[in-house]
Amino acid sequence: MFKLFIILAIIISVLLILIVLMQNSKGGGLSSQFGGGGAQQIIGVKKTTDLLEKATWIFIVALITFSLASSLTLNDGTQQLTNPNIDAAQQSLPGATIPAVADTSGIQPMAPDTTGQ
Repeated sequence: MFKLFIILAIIISVLLILIVLMQNSKGGGLSSQFGGGGAQQIIGVKKTTDLLEKATWIFIVALITFSLASSLTLNDGTQQLTNPNIDAAQQSLPGATIPAVADTSGIQPMAPDTTGQ
């Protein structure tokens, strides 16, 4: 589920970038191509600007929603990973313990042979 939310967030991000690039900060952009110098066509200047602005807000809300949903579905690492082989071995020997590693801290290293033989 996490991967699905991440993929959807990436798609929404790309679409949001495209919508923002279609807009012009000075009132031009896609709306000036449809409307021209004040002439109204099927989609007028004002309606195109409203459509792009609404699409921008919809994509922003969708991106925030997918981001929050992905963080909620992320595994936080508190689950114990299980191995069927280890579980079966532990159940077959209920009183068995894992042997400890021998303490080798008190062993002195051997001195190098300096006799030349």
